[in-house]
Amino acid sequence: MSATATWTLTHRFDQYPTPVEANLWLAYSPQQTTFRLWTPVAEEVVVKLYEAGQGGTPQEKLALVKGEKGVWSLTVHQDLHGVYYTYQVKVNGHWLDETPGIYAQAVGVNGHRAMVLDLASTDPPGWDQDKGPPVKHPNEAILWEAHVRDLTSHASSGSATPGKFLGLIEKGTTTESGLATGIDHLKELGITHVHLLPAFDHMSIDETVLENPPYNWGYDPLNYNVPEGSYSTDPFRAEVRIREFKQMVKGFHDQGLGVVLDVVYNHTGLTKGSPFNLEFPEYYYRQKEDGHYSDASGCGNETASERAMMRKFMIESCQYWAKGYHLDGFRFDLMAIHDLETMNLLSAELRKINPHLLIYGEGWTAGSSPLPDHVRALKTNTHLLQHTAAFSDDLRDAIKGSVFDNASTGFVSGAQNTEESIKFGVAGSVAHAQVDLEAVNYSQTFWARAPWQAVSYSSCHDNLTLYDKLRISRPDASPQLLQKMHLLADAIVLTSQGVPFLHAGAEMLRTKNGEHNSYNLPDELNQINWGWKETHQEVFTYYQGLIALRKAHPAFFMPTSEMVNRHLAFVPSEPGLVGFLLKDHAHGDSWKNILVYYNSRETAIEVQLQGQWTVAAEGEAVQLQGGRLVQDQIAIPPVSMLVLFQE
Repeated sequence: MSATATWTLTHRFDQYPTPVEANLWLAYSPQQTTFRLWTPVAEEVVVKLYEAGQGGTPQEKLALVKGEKGVWSLTVHQDLHGVYYTYQVKVNGHWLDETPGIYAQAVGVNGHRAMVLDLASTDPPGWDQDKGPPVKHPNEAILWEAHVRDLTSHASSGSATPGKFLGLIEKGTTTESGLATGIDHLKELGITHVHLLPAFDHMSIDETVLENPPYNWGYDPLNYNVPEGSYSTDPFRAEVRIREFKQMVKGFHDQGLGVVLDVVYNHTGLTKGSPFNLEFPEYYYRQKEDGHYSDASGCGNETASERAMMRKFMIESCQYWAKGYHLDGFRFDLMAIHDLETMNLLSAELRKINPHLLIYGEGWTAGSSPLPDHVRALKTNTHLLQHTAAFSDDLRDAIKGSVFDNASTGFVSGAQNTEESIKFGVAGSVAHAQVDLEAVNYSQTFWARAPWQAVSYSSCHDNLTLYDKLRISRPDASPQLLQKMHLLADAIVLTSQGVPFLHAGAEMLRTKNGEHNSYNLPDELNQINWGWKETHQEVFTYYQGLIALRKAHPAFFMPTSEMVNRHLAFVPSEPGLVGFLLKDHAHGDSWKNILVYYNSRETAIEVQLQGQWTVAAEGEAVQLQGGRLVQDQIAIPPVSMLVLFQE
């Protein structure tokens, strides 16, 4: 690659043709296969055909022909189904390394060679009828974020295929005492969508290690359009991971659950030797003025979504996953590295495929970018995105304290002056006259156009688990008090107007033993120990009740800012207390009025009531049909949520 370094700095990318209309995907039929590659700087391009996904020498080496706008192609008139291949590109008199090509849809072990495949042959029975759950407004969804291995790698899961795509949809698995694990647990919990950490082909896992492969979250992309092989039962056969990913999606859909894929288009795992750079060196990445790679990802590079052919790749790659794998949503890692125009074009195209699709991402970067702030998909620009939501770090850190400071506490753990930030999150980050922006922790503006544009959460795979954060920031707290804080934290998430997002295992006080960044640490630290469910059954039951309460009452997921302002009124409170009224059958709710209080104090607080109310949630109990009647006043138990209603 060093041969291209000086060449890069003396050429401008905008002088090259960008055939955004060109089909650059492999085209297979039993009669012929067409290979295509866009590389206007190449002097020669060859395709090498192999018998296997690794090892051996090429059976044939065939030259592609340069056509219009830098697109090279070759049609081979024979049935190549099952044949592996690589491309090799010659630039400035130097042959670059072999690459499967950025549009590869099937690859051999460890992703070094692509395979010609009849993709329809990987469809499971009933695939043509398969579809995910309908979602009218994104904040109807309840997201549950998990790593493929974490759910089934612990022996307590009872899985017959631990750590695999197929393990996620195994029905009938239980703990030793008979409590549901796996997909049955998810059905019982009541969430609507499973959000999977990156499950496309990533770089750092050696897929040849079939027993106890190394662990990684997967934020190091290699082949964007192929499932990760280590999660399949046979990574050596390119078709197996594809079929099993589809079986997994269909298995979730058959249980009424949607599947969201975490995608990482903002950087690649490799820089110099990445598939992008082995086709058109440097084009797909942003450079600083001195010509060096920009690194807003903190991973050595950042992609250039504003360039026509990177934009084309991102959009078509997501379209392929949405169509080919029936996905129900995408979560964009470090979304603020991408430009607003690309994200809006992408979301518009995806919604043509599936109008129920969810799109959300991180409205921040890990470093500075040469792309100007006003054109980036930053959290502050979320209102300029059409169908896309952003994570609310405002609410996250208001609830439990800064993720960057172990000692920092939040509303539930006793911090002062966090009430306005909680209110900001409850309203879904939309403009609300009763929220004092000057007292909000991070945002100086109401950044959401509608409440569903804010993803409400208290924890995720990154940083400490919710339980670990509370334990470390409040070492003085008893286990009973920590549990109360934990329940209140996600009670806030599940009664806020944004899209609720839960970290897998929070419903059983998941711990990672105080590890912040477990991305490459072993299963033993990352996995869900289903024994926690047995130990903390009352915690699970509370989460189950909260989710059922939210799903039964549309007042908690109003679709517009206007509706939130008409029906959500904050009630006068005091330090350590946030209260709000959802009034007049908000969003067509069967309950006329719903009164919600969050008490973060370690003592009960008396509040005055007007009229008679029925208790729906009190302490650690949720009663969907309603419990006792109260009037005049009620004491809110320490560190807990109270929900009252009038019909």
